[in-house]
Amino acid sequence: MQNLLLLLASYLFYAKLDWRFASILAVYTLVQHSLSRRMSASASPRRWLQASLLLAVGNLALFKYFDFFRESAQAGLNALGVTALLPALDILMPVGISFYTFQSVSYFVSVYRKEIKPAALPQFALFLAFFPTLLAGPICRAGDLLEQLRSPARRQVAQLDRALGLIALALLKKLWLAGWLASAWVDPVFAAPDTFHTLEVWAAFYAYALQIYLDFSGYTDLVTALALLLGIQLPRNFDAPYLALNLRDFWRRWHISLSSWIRDYVYIPLGGNRDGFARAQINLLAAMLLSGLWHGASLKYLVWGAMHGLGVVALNVGDKLWRRDAVSGASPWLARLITFHYVCLAWVFFRAQSLDEAMDFLRAMFAHSGQELTLNAPGLLLLLALWLAALPMLSSLPERCFGRLAALPWWGKPLLLSAIALLVISLAPSGIPAFIYYQF
Repeated sequence: MQNLLLLLASYLFYAKLDWRFASILAVYTLVQHSLSRRMSASASPRRWLQASLLLAVGNLALFKYFDFFRESAQAGLNALGVTALLPALDILMPVGISFYTFQSVSYFVSVYRKEIKPAALPQFALFLAFFPTLLAGPICRAGDLLEQLRSPARRQVAQLDRALGLIALALLKKLWLAGWLASAWVDPVFAAPDTFHTLEVWAAFYAYALQIYLDFSGYTDLVTALALLLGIQLPRNFDAPYLALNLRDFWRRWHISLSSWIRDYVYIPLGGNRDGFARAQINLLAAMLLSGLWHGASLKYLVWGAMHGLGVVALNVGDKLWRRDAVSGASPWLARLITFHYVCLAWVFFRAQSLDEAMDFLRAMFAHSGQELTLNAPGLLLLLALWLAALPMLSSLPERCFGRLAALPWWGKPLLLSAIALLVISLAPSGIPAFIYYQF
């Protein structure tokens, strides 16, 4: 009964955005469930696995990448002097399609490898549609979320104090801090970087790195809390990513559910490092390009993925030549600074609306525009420097606060949480800003 109520709630939640989104998900779920049952009962399951993967990739390509590939192909034909016009389709991309597609792939591969048994239709449908993770993840593995949904035990609220603390932390991160950085710094400076002083452009450069972390990790905190209130444990998605000593370490800490999915279902199936060092670097670059393309059907995301892929390849080559970590071998703090700045540089292409806008922003960082300071750039830069210096301590602060929250008397918890909510309401920008990762 709990699962049926959650399934109904999830579809009502999704249909509230657009009833067509829920219809597409329902059809996709029915077809994929049928294929998984056939795969489990077949003497040659590989062809059913291939059919399910083809459906997953085809469904995602149609709704998310059709226009991108059509425009790219049209540009190629025009360059060759071919006058043919490729058909255009007005397609609305369902929110969250990337996340539930990747979850379905993990399910099929797990069934194919006989790691799990095929799920009943309501369980499989809830696994894909579970509303806390439906719109922007984390990407849950079938062996984790589905097994919790299949448990015959009745679920109860789990870790109530931690859930309440995570909700408060999400409000502070997303509605206040990320919202303030976006409205006061990132959005205006990225919109017209040549109209701001060089220091203000540099401040926005760092501010976006902090904004996207606070935005996405705040979202993860929120949905993790909602799942705990429903008796469900979600996987960890962030682990102090800006403390990374190199790019490999960064991807072990940032959007962990996506990076581990890319590793297990793209990099390793391509061959991983089984066919020698050179082939491993090609596989790694291909996996990172796919990670970029997953974020959006745009050249700017391919550039972002290529920067991370080439950065990791360069790191691996350096390790092989010098037989030690090419970045963090000398000084951990220097390694963190280098890694952080490289990640920030790649974020410029991620944030800009186009490659041209990204280049305009980078030029504004190094060109003296002659503009007067209109924003408190020195103050923000000082705050960001203090935040970066205190990051090792701040990364463990939430867990300590959750422990203090649990120790409060019953009447102290609502008072504290209400005070935090009122603080956020009074300090945050007006309105409810959209989560960045909803677009992916």
